[in-house]
Amino acid sequence: MGALAALVVLALSLCTVVVSAGPAHAAEICAQYGSTTVQGRYIIQNNRWGASTTQCINTTNTGFSITQADHNVPTNGAPASYPSIYYGCHYANCSPGTVLPLQLSNSAVDRIATSVDYTFASNATYNAAYDIWLDPTPRVDGQNTGAEVMIWANRQGSIQPIGSPVGTVQLDGATWEVWFGNTGWNVVSYLRTSPTTSLDFPVSTFLDDAVSRGYAQRSWYLTSIQAGFEPWIGGAGLAVNDFSVTTDANPAPDPDPDPDPGPDPDPEPGDGGCAATYEVGNSWQGGFQTHVTVRNTGAVPISGWTVSWVYGGGQTVSQLWNGTLRSGGPDVTVDNASWNGGLGAGASTSFGFIGSGTGGAPTLTCTTG
Repeated sequence: MGALAALVVLALSLCTVVVSAGPAHAAEICAQYGSTTVQGRYIIQNNRWGASTTQCINTTNTGFSITQADHNVPTNGAPASYPSIYYGCHYANCSPGTVLPLQLSNSAVDRIATSVDYTFASNATYNAAYDIWLDPTPRVDGQNTGAEVMIWANRQGSIQPIGSPVGTVQLDGATWEVWFGNTGWNVVSYLRTSPTTSLDFPVSTFLDDAVSRGYAQRSWYLTSIQAGFEPWIGGAGLAVNDFSVTTDANPAPDPDPDPDPGPDPDPEPGDGGCAATYEVGNSWQGGFQTHVTVRNTGAVPISGWTVSWVYGGGQTVSQLWNGTLRSGGPDVTVDNASWNGGLGAGASTSFGFIGSGTGGAPTLTCTTG
């Protein structure tokens, strides 16, 4: 491959190497890497990583629309941007309550499903695509280096996926062209031969096929699920009307729980409480990834919570998401983040982290504030 051709292929990479802005209220976003949190569950990002032209998006509670896109980049190179809504972790910006990263070998991955409903535009060159990222480690920041699985529901104009076609496959009731390339990580793309404005599928549908082709490995981690558009020319009018990710990857219930006395029938003002459960999702030599669920056990809402514990084996905590790490070990204290401290009666949220060392699950203490 000539130097110019190699440069073009590399330019086709869909990665952004800039950390998105922190969560904010839903609004119009024109900042290059501006983002906002919606539903307390997803992050919408403008993500204009490949061009200097103006792009603005208008966010809703379930998605976004592109209101201005002055792009006009060569269609044999990289797209101008990837405005998208996502669940999971993208350059250290993790969506609230996410259970990701999860190792593909974890059965919980088989129970993750996602859906999207699109509005297309006729005066633009673009694709409408999922971007599902995999990494050999439970990475929450930086560039994923395992695989990028792209699911193209539609494309308009003279654009094509990275690499070259390697076959076709029947998945999710449709025929897909399969493309493969490598830009420092594997990029496997599924191009639907008949465009559609909506998709609804278990993520394992495409991940299993990528593994069977040798483009991904069961030992790798699913880090994020993103849906949006890659515009090369124009893009105003494109919209994600509705996006969802569903999962039951929370800790299994205690097989022999203590009897639940139920809520206080006559609670006093401020009669709130909380409990926290600790689940090690994955572990490796010298490290582990943990998911902690915090639940309001009282009969009235709470406005904040703190979870603390003591490690007995020298373990430490780092790379925590969806919480505020006050102390990382051996005495660990985690406060709620700004967006998940308020919990109604019976409601729950979660945070996760990467830890170092080995040892069993500690005893957690949860207090409200």
